[in-house]
Amino acid sequence: MPIDQKLLDILVCPESRQPLMPADSALIARLNDEIQGRRLRNRGGEIVDSRIREGLVRKDGRFLYVVDDDIAIMLIEKSIELGS
Repeated sequence: MPIDQKLLDILVCPESRQPLMPADSALIARLNDEIQGRRLRNRGGEIVDSRIREGLVRKDGRFLYVVDDDIAIMLIEKSIELGS
């Protein structure tokens, strides 16, 4: 279930305070391929081992915050670096 728009309007990156937007399906599929190959780590250095169904991307496109069971995990160390 997608994140409620009212909640999305107030959520910001805890690090930069930039707005967040829903991740598109192509990005989620790419990250899940990396997860399946055990190649994806979060910013805390842990291997991500659970498939991602939904995520929020920082406006600059550098980081993704996973949404798990309709709850956005807004911890910097749990975010996933996407590059630029």
